[in-house]
Amino acid sequence: MTRKTDKTKKTPGTWRINPELARQIKGQASSGQPRRFRKNEVIYDQGTISTKFYFVVSGLVQVSIVREDGVEVVLEFMGPETICGEGDAFDRLPRFSRAVALEETDTIEFDAARMEKVFSQHPEFASALLRVISLKQRVLAVRLEHLASREPEERIMDLFHRLQEMFAIDHPGGKLLVTRLTHEQIGAMTSTSRVTVTRALRALREANKIDILGGYILLRTPRNE
Repeated sequence: MTRKTDKTKKTPGTWRINPELARQIKGQASSGQPRRFRKNEVIYDQGTISTKFYFVVSGLVQVSIVREDGVEVVLEFMGPETICGEGDAFDRLPRFSRAVALEETDTIEFDAARMEKVFSQHPEFASALLRVISLKQRVLAVRLEHLASREPEERIMDLFHRLQEMFAIDHPGGKLLVTRLTHEQIGAMTSTSRVTVTRALRALREANKIDILGGYILLRTPRNE
């Protein structure tokens, strides 16, 4: 019974905010309004201008960039207690990404144009948002560096190591990632085809760097020869 329940768990995403930051942002829910998005509904689109940003209460949001050649590059899958769209909302320039609800998603919609008074009364809210924006910039910079790698195995392992910092639990064989990604999703996040992802994962398993347990990735602990 327990194993069956584990297999049906939903993907918590690829991004997680420090619980204290999430608490500070969610604590200002009264400054926004609840918004529910249907499965596959666009929350905001690339190239549009809006002062709205969103705290995800439940559900799953895909944030991606569509390149000029039409290829979609997935930046993150935002699960509960994450925030998206805040950078574009404050600079009031065309959005560089789009966000789509992958399942029915409940959010708190904030309006950056109305935040000045809120920030003056609750500076901890402003500080929490700044820290989240800074963390995202750092992660994006690291991802751009990793995407320059020519080997798909290296790009995929870079993704797994980043996820390890947020979603790993101890396992006798190493670290088990408790977020679930399909081969297609891994490919979208590493600019790699689904077929190449399948081959790369097979190679990584043969090299004893990973294993796959019930659909979850296990990052194996290197053994000293």
